[in-house]
Amino acid sequence: MSDNKHSQEKQLARCESMCRLQSVISGKWKILIIWYISFYKMQRFNELQRRLDGITHATLANQLKELENDGLIGRKAYPEVPPRVEYTLTDLGESFVPLLKQMQAWSEENLM
Repeated sequence: MSDNKHSQEKQLARCESMCRLQSVISGKWKILIIWYISFYKMQRFNELQRRLDGITHATLANQLKELENDGLIGRKAYPEVPPRVEYTLTDLGESFVPLLKQMQAWSEENLM
């Protein structure tokens, strides 16, 4: 590890929670995915892809899988043809929504 202000044991312990948060929400689209699912309460794959202008099918699938693995979203697949999959927030994901709203308010106040 390079020698920087976070290389000392004491400093690493301080930022561990933020490092974990960053790993969970990192990715160009994850915050927007969570936002749309929270706003609409439920989203299907194609709905998200239409809302996220420019995201590829593979990227959306990957980001959804990561959010599901991290426990922020739930996935329900219906045995139909064509397949129907719905995404909703888990309780953990719902607990993140107030932070998203604060981030939105900060953005509107400072970046718009």
